[in-house]
Amino acid sequence: MSEAERLDAFMARANAAYYAGRDPFGAAGDFTTAPEITQAFGECLGLWAAVTWTMMGSPATVILAEAGPGRGTLMADALRAVGAMVPDFARAARLHLVETSPLLREAQRARLPDATWHEDLTTLPDGPLILLANEFLDALPIRQFVRRGDAWMERWVAGGAFVERPAPDAPLPGEGEEGEIREVNEPALTIATTLGARLAVGGGAALLIDYGPAESAPGSSLQAIRDRRAADPLADPGGADLTAHVDFAALARAARAVGAAAHGPVPQGVFLTRLGLHSRAAALAASEPGRGARHLEAATRLTAPEAMGRLFKALAISHLALPTPPGFEAA
Repeated sequence: MSEAERLDAFMARANAAYYAGRDPFGAAGDFTTAPEITQAFGECLGLWAAVTWTMMGSPATVILAEAGPGRGTLMADALRAVGAMVPDFARAARLHLVETSPLLREAQRARLPDATWHEDLTTLPDGPLILLANEFLDALPIRQFVRRGDAWMERWVAGGAFVERPAPDAPLPGEGEEGEIREVNEPALTIATTLGARLAVGGGAALLIDYGPAESAPGSSLQAIRDRRAADPLADPGGADLTAHVDFAALARAARAVGAAAHGPVPQGVFLTRLGLHSRAAALAASEPGRGARHLEAATRLTAPEAMGRLFKALAISHLALPTPPGFEAA
């Protein structure tokens, strides 16, 4: 048996290798994200950022950042929309992208040549910030704990299988049911804390869209996708995309604990409908009769509860003085 590796270390190593060596997005890749499904998604998020900028008092310059920008599709669509409809925001925005994959940076540079790239959020320049992150947090490495008797054991990986080791300092409540599995995403919590602390002082908002339950829940959500099919997450590290559900409730608590406001989570279908995704899809359908059905089907795929509309959620973190961001209004 190979040497055991803690699950989060295994996942980090596997995903670093996976994203460094391929472009996994779109029809030829392993999966398709919302920006690749329809341009209306990025356009709506761009206008969300523009309205948020207006709520901030329209600062003369603002850091517009995206974490995990994929091919740059979302941001290119966002900037096209705001350039046409809110040109003052387009002029104020300074574009920054958080991306570690050299291969994906090249794809982004082709669409967004004026961007500045960063390895992580900590090197973003000071100033008011609007940050977008779509399907970024789900790929961050998780730890898993299993309740055995009166203690928590932690899952490690060896030889393509889980092994359990004592975890006396597990960051979990002291009690749990026998066999119960709990996940903790420490990098995601660090990001929520970092963003919350920055936004609480410097102003702005972050929009996080990903998949997971509205409330923290037990169970293993670790999964792997290869060739658009489920795969064994412990086999062939670096050969498949590893993800896990995002704990939105934990992220909101972390942001609030450092003085920021947290809005949501709101189901993606509700959020995008409030932003006018269906209206934009209808306009695109009318302008491109030959592709009209495709635009309308894409909007349904993103918003229908039985598709991506319920499992995916939107969470906003913002300065306490900022009004409720678009899409998060009370029902």
